[in-house]
Amino acid sequence: MSASLHAVAVDYSALDDAALVALVRGGQQGAFRHIMQRCNQRLFRIARSVLGEDAEAEDVLQESYLRAYRKLDTFRGESSLLTWLTSIVLNEARGRLRKRHNMVGLEKIDESPMDTHQIVQFPSRFGSEDPAVSAARTQIRHLLEHAIDALPPAFRTVYMMRDVEECSVEETATQLAINPQTVKTRLHRARRLLRHSLHGTVAASLTDAFPFMGERCARVTEAVMARLAAKG
Repeated sequence: MSASLHAVAVDYSALDDAALVALVRGGQQGAFRHIMQRCNQRLFRIARSVLGEDAEAEDVLQESYLRAYRKLDTFRGESSLLTWLTSIVLNEARGRLRKRHNMVGLEKIDESPMDTHQIVQFPSRFGSEDPAVSAARTQIRHLLEHAIDALPPAFRTVYMMRDVEECSVEETATQLAINPQTVKTRLHRARRLLRHSLHGTVAASLTDAFPFMGERCARVTEAVMARLAAKG
């Protein structure tokens, strides 16, 4: 990939994956910054679902972006850029997990029968809120995050991808290298475990769980950009 060029005034938000990748390949690192800002939320959530810890998930995110930047010439657009980046993040996160020697026996997890109970319905949006309601919402969100953290890792990642990030069964199965029925089975069991751990508490919006916007998003983005600049 060519060295960085001077910044060009471009409305990156209006560009699709192919256009952004072309600009990055042409040396416009600002386009890569926009890619990170566009993808940070989902990729952080997925890394965290594998590792169960914020700091290491952020580290995985940085390393994955650097790996993606170096490999960007191999992106062919056969899947979306977000799907391609998700694969890189999952590989990096799993590598960290193997280093911990803490892999879960997935075969044992999949042995029990599928749960068919109804799921807890979580509200997806909130209207205008006063400070008291907002504070209560924050407390409930933390409760949900802790409950998700307590799931077995295989269940947690499927739950994060399906119910939080709203990935399709097919995409989740492809990314995790499992069959679609296994995705459905693990999702049912994850929901059952969450219902049990939450004891009937109505959880906060899933789209607000594990936020990675604002300062945290900027911190990872700036760290990656600084490391890219240092490499010339």
